[in-house]
Formats: sequence, structure tokens, C-alpha cells
Amino acid sequence: MDNADTIFALSSGAPPAAIAVVRISGVQAFDGVKALTGSLPLPRRASLRRLTDVAGIVLDDALVLIFPGPNTASGEDLAELHLHGGRAVVRGVEAALQAIPGLRRAEPGEFTRRAFLNGRIDLNEAEGLADLLAAETEWQRRGALQMAGGAFSKAIEGWREDLLGLSATVEALIDFSDEDDVSLEDNINISNRCRALHDVIGRHLAIPGAQKLRDGLRVVIAGPPNSGKSTLLNALVAKEAAIVSDIAGTTRDLIDVPVAFGGIPFIFTDTAGLRDETDDVIESVGIERAEAAIKSADILLWLGDEGSAPQHANSLEVEAKVDDPAHKAKSTSALKLSAKTSQGLADLIQWLTVTAQTLLPPPDSFAINVRQEMLLSDVVRSLAGAASATDLLIAAEELRQARLALDALTGRASTEDMLDALFGRFCIGK
Repeated sequence: MDNADTIFALSSGAPPAAIAVVRISGVQAFDGVKALTGSLPLPRRASLRRLTDVAGIVLDDALVLIFPGPNTASGEDLAELHLHGGRAVVRGVEAALQAIPGLRRAEPGEFTRRAFLNGRIDLNEAEGLADLLAAETEWQRRGALQMAGGAFSKAIEGWREDLLGLSATVEALIDFSDEDDVSLEDNINISNRCRALHDVIGRHLAIPGAQKLRDGLRVVIAGPPNSGKSTLLNALVAKEAAIVSDIAGTTRDLIDVPVAFGGIPFIFTDTAGLRDETDDVIESVGIERAEAAIKSADILLWLGDEGSAPQHANSLEVEAKVDDPAHKAKSTSALKLSAKTSQGLADLIQWLTVTAQTLLPPPDSFAINVRQEMLLSDVVRSLAGAASATDLLIAAEELRQARLALDALTGRASTEDMLDALFGRFCIGK
């Protein structure tokens, strides 16, 4: 991948479509446009132009826009060709661009990577953009939009300025330490400032991360055989995802089904019926997997005897099969439900969405991912070390380590392998 090349790609949806947008970015972007149109339109003004290839064959009548760098999405000269969205039109224009010396097809995420390398966005905004492109629910969209819009990056920049100020103060005190001008009050002031910044960043670390928002909250439906687990799963996801039978032990393995309620992503898991003894080896394995799933669940729906549910921080007693006179009644605190008649189903979904909101980051704030959490934890750890240090040299080193972690957060210090993994998540034209 050569960043000096001029690249092009289809940046809209796959044809056929009403409109297809082909982007061109790099030092020869305008030369490529001129080769197809004969002349350039005014910058940032849409102009109707006839596109022809090197042989003079008409390809399309298209809207053409050019955007001089560096104030563009990629930080380079950028052009867009708004074509009719037929497959043959797109293929013809791409072939004509490919024939122009110095132009090549873009690789996945290369436009966004250039935006990062040219300082138009930082690493956190790029990760937010990747999540925004992958968002399937409203909460995922809103969280990713905050990250892509730079909310987290602005917070980091403020923390970095505070760190630089702290480091400058410590270095100045070190310079004067031989003159006995460093007082106990100076050390206490440094320590208090480090702790204050430590607490601010720590509060952000305490907010639920983006992983559950991206993957979905795992809701495990558990209970003994024939307690109505599979029927409830099918009712919740509105399809026959699990086999329903009166025969005990029908569900042998975990059945995962993703669904969204109130813009919140969930993954519902039907499990094997829990019982103490079984002669079926396969069912026994299913029970072991069910027990493991309960331990890793974010939410547990218990359909067994009241009070017999495994210990779990977010569990709900469900009195299932209330349409059946022979069902086992529970106390008034249990949610009464019939998956067959849908009685109580709306109440269950309401409970799930309310509970989920306590387990997910707020919808209008940024949510940090695993990489960001690890680096922020390094910052907090270094600030704690600086706050407790009695030697100014140790405090200065701890603050330097904190700055390095913040630089890694924004991509000021990053490795090529990590960048390849990130930008490889993008589509070709992004």
C-alpha cells in the first residue's frame, strides 16, 4: 500500500442503484477527472459533465465535484463522480480510471486510513466510524456517532493538556530541587492534581464499555426441562428458532438468536433443561454448557421453581405457562407470562429494556472499547503512581508513561499491525 498513489473506489452501495458515487483521492485526483471530462469544474460546485474513456467512448453523463486538499475527508485532493448506478456504467468508469497512469483501486479502509495519516481524524474517531458503519440498532448508532464525532478525542485532549501542565510543573520543581526550593506544599499540590485527574478518568472507566453494545446483551433463558424455555424464546424473537416438545431434554445445546428491542441489541440463549441426573451423555454436556452460559450471562430469565435460580446479579423470576391451570405458581414479585397467548410478553420486554439501560453506556455519550479501556487503565495506574510518589523523578516518569498511553489512544503512537487490523474492517470505498 503506497500512500503516494492516487486511489479510486465505488463509495456508495453496490449497483444497481439510482446513483453510484465513485471517489478519487490523491495528488492525481484532478488529473483523473480531467482525463475523463476534458476540464475541471469549480471547486466544491457540482457540475454536469460527459465522461469518456481514452478512446473517446462515452461512459455516462455525471455530476462531478472536486475538493482541493487538505480540507477534505481524506486530507488530500478529492473528487467525486456521481454516476447513474447501473453495473455497466460503474464498471466502465472504473476501467477508464484504472487505465490512467498513477491511479489504482483503493484497498479496504484506505480512504479512512489516509484521513487518519493526514490528521483529519484520530484513531478513536476512526474506530467510531467503523462501529457506525456496522451499527444495526439505534443505541449502537448513537454511541458510535459520539465516538466518530470526536467526543472521546476532545476529552483525551483535555486530559493531555492537564498532564502536560503537571509534567511541566514537576520538571520545574526538579530543576529547583537542588536549591531546596521545593516545599512539602508543592508535593501535596502535585499529588492532589494527579489524584483529581485520576478520578476524572476513573469515572469514565466505570461507565459500561462498548463491547456489550456492539455484540448485544446476552439474555439466558434457563430452568428445568419442559419449563417453557424454547416456547418463550420463539415468542420473543417472533420465529421458530427452537424446537418445542413435551419430551424432556429436547434442547441439547445452546441456541443463540439476536434481536433488538427499543433500539437495544440482545442475544437470547435457549439452554438445555437443568436437572440433577440424566442417563443421556449428550444432554449432560448440554446441561454443562447451560450452566456455563448462565455464569457468563448479562441477564438471566429463570423459569424454574421460585428461589432455586443460580446466583446472578440481574435475574428475573418468570412464572411461565400461566395459561395452563397445572403450571407452578410463584409469588407476586414474579413476572406472570404465557408465551402461547403473549400475556405478559410486553411487560417482559419492557423489563429487559429498562434493565439493559443500566448495563450499557448512555446512548448520547461515547463508549470505550477494549483497546481504549486498557490504555485508559494504564493512564489511571500511572497517575496513581505519580500521586503517591515521594520522589519527583519517579512522579515525572509516571506522568511520562501516562502521556504515552494517551498518545497511543489517539494514534500518535501506534503500530502498523494494529492499523492494518482496524482499517481492514472498512469496506473498499471508505
